[in-house]
Amino acid sequence: MTRMNYVYDEHLVTKQNRAEKAFLAAFEAEKPCLAKAHVIVNPYLINPLCALILFKTEEEVEVTMTVHGKRYERENLTHSFPKGTSHAIPVIGLYEDFENKVTVALSNGESQTFSITTGVLPEEVCRCLNVHTSLDYLGDNFMFLSPAGKNLPTAYDYKGDLRWMLTVNTMFDIKRIANGNLLTGSHRFSRMPYNSTGLVEINMLGKIHKEYRMPGNYHHDQWEMEDGNILALSQDFTTDTVEDMLVLLDKNTGEILKSWDYKNFLPQDVAGSGSQDAHDWFHNNAVCYDKKTNSLTISGRHQDAIVNFDFDTSELNWIIGDPEGWPQEMVDKYFFTPVGDLDNFDWQYEQHACVVCPNGDIMAFDNGQYRSKNKENYIENRDNFSRGVRYRIDTDKMEIEQIWQYGKERGQEFFSPYISNVEFYEEGHYLIHSGGIGFEDGYAAKGLGAFLDMKDPRVELRSVTVEEKDGVVLYELEVEGNFYRAEKLTPYHEGENLVFGEGKLLGNLDVTPTFDTIPELDEVAELPAAEHEIELEEDEDRMVFHGKFEKGTLVMVLLEGPETHGYFVNTAAVHHLAMCSGAFLEDDSRAVKLSISKNGLCGKYDVKLIINDHKYPTGISIFC
Repeated sequence: MTRMNYVYDEHLVTKQNRAEKAFLAAFEAEKPCLAKAHVIVNPYLINPLCALILFKTEEEVEVTMTVHGKRYERENLTHSFPKGTSHAIPVIGLYEDFENKVTVALSNGESQTFSITTGVLPEEVCRCLNVHTSLDYLGDNFMFLSPAGKNLPTAYDYKGDLRWMLTVNTMFDIKRIANGNLLTGSHRFSRMPYNSTGLVEINMLGKIHKEYRMPGNYHHDQWEMEDGNILALSQDFTTDTVEDMLVLLDKNTGEILKSWDYKNFLPQDVAGSGSQDAHDWFHNNAVCYDKKTNSLTISGRHQDAIVNFDFDTSELNWIIGDPEGWPQEMVDKYFFTPVGDLDNFDWQYEQHACVVCPNGDIMAFDNGQYRSKNKENYIENRDNFSRGVRYRIDTDKMEIEQIWQYGKERGQEFFSPYISNVEFYEEGHYLIHSGGIGFEDGYAAKGLGAFLDMKDPRVELRSVTVEEKDGVVLYELEVEGNFYRAEKLTPYHEGENLVFGEGKLLGNLDVTPTFDTIPELDEVAELPAAEHEIELEEDEDRMVFHGKFEKGTLVMVLLEGPETHGYFVNTAAVHHLAMCSGAFLEDDSRAVKLSISKNGLCGKYDVKLIINDHKYPTGISIFC
């Protein structure tokens, strides 16, 4: 009997730990000088546009590293490193498919120029179509785009050249935390439609320092607190709803210190947006903490609402949004009355990325999807607009004034029915990222980009990122594909840009729910039909079952060992009204996947499969 397709794929942290130990051991054994330095391209396996230069010096010296520009000296990217005798110099910002020149200069006058050749990047990388800015404006900054589909995380310089990327699809927002590293979602699938196992802290080389695994998984957004602990959006999978919880993670252990369940202070059956259903009633896509008021502000796409509540008590403070459909007692207590130029005032609809400005103003990306609470007044996408917007709120008078917007004037060309973000840099200086633009036959598509068929020549997906200062656009980047958010970051920072040591897996996944009733069936001798394309993918803390089945087929995965566990595989057609990332979507509608955590399992288990009224062996065993 031939075994089905089985892959044991070590966790990326394990692979990176082994790679780091190997190159550090070789380095310590040889102790190369600068002229014979070890140059390691892509040392942590997932960033082909970086390198690591290792060498030793007899005396303590400072090091200045320069990645030479492709065209002229003003494009050079330079960073200095502190004194030492053992030097590990991260090289970030190499050009794709190019013989890069990198100069390392020592404070004693010695220098060496290295040639580092890179290859062509994977097909999933999205290319810059247009960029309008100057080197004087963007300088050493790169624009980082986080994916909203099967594309990959990327960063572009002032000319639109790709200068950073990851070859794994990390999920949702990329944020720089206080130590200079990046915090983003894991690339590891856990639950449909786009839940990943948790968060990862990585450096610019792609080294994972920590993965924070979460029982309710991670989605959309996170926030580093002043003490380093992390707010992360999550949910409780033992309930019937999703994307309606926030947790606070301990930065050192991954333990959940505190959680907020929005069902405790918000009604679930009122004021729904056009994308709401009972399962995903709120669809939380952003969180930020305001120290001045000790409050949390969250964005609920499916209630067209930006909600603020007390960090300690969860008591509601206010809600920004169209009051239509909300209970009158809540409207009277928590909603604002518009003032000022009412002819140009608009509420936000299905918004993303709420931001609390230093003076208490609230910014958001107003996607504008449907642009009404009333189905009879829904606006077609081709006639609609998206925009960045800033509101000034008076919480004593409960009044709101719209004081800035960008994008409305661009109409459907800037319309993004999902994803996207805004950033506040300083007064009058903002980023506006319309990441979910989709066209069909030259008009704004009726569906979300994640659901559009990219093989159809009539379909185009775009992402447009703008920076405006005092009403003047100083930067605009147009990229193929849809991207969740944009963040402008420098490739280097003032802290330690590289810290060696084993990456850690923190926190825990949940115990995957089992099915109460397992049919009593005799096991057949043959394997399941090849048409099901069954694959089992295993790593240290979970396994993922992949297969293809006609809708409505009864499918269960059985683990037979010290005890038997049965896991139901949903083959029913599922229609997602909201899809902020298509990373885990399959082109074939028959494709299913199920992640099974090893948490709660102990021992050896034989993997069996029930398909309708037959029980099949797989020839595969797993060890927990």
